[in-house]
Amino acid sequence: MKAVLITFNQAHREDIDTLMVRLNIKGFTGWETLIGAGSKTGEPHLGSHAWPTLNSAYVTIVEDSIVDEFLAGLKALDNGSKQLGLRAFVWSVEQTI
Repeated sequence: MKAVLITFNQAHREDIDTLMVRLNIKGFTGWETLIGAGSKTGEPHLGSHAWPTLNSAYVTIVEDSIVDEFLAGLKALDNGSKQLGLRAFVWSVEQTI
């Protein structure tokens, strides 16, 4: 099992939801409103007058067998709108209850 953390501009939400439905990813936890700035490119998303956009995040635990397809779908979304911002991080899950 793998934990996948996705941080993304709120404009990506519907497309990420659609991808997760297509891959039958049902369980997740989400944070609707986050601030942030990319480490390399893109504009800050701070919810301020100067930088009004905001981010969201999801974390989900998935089977190893779908991680590559999930990341490929997320990468395609990011490539389609580089200025929006989307990042995904994967960790191994040792145990669940």
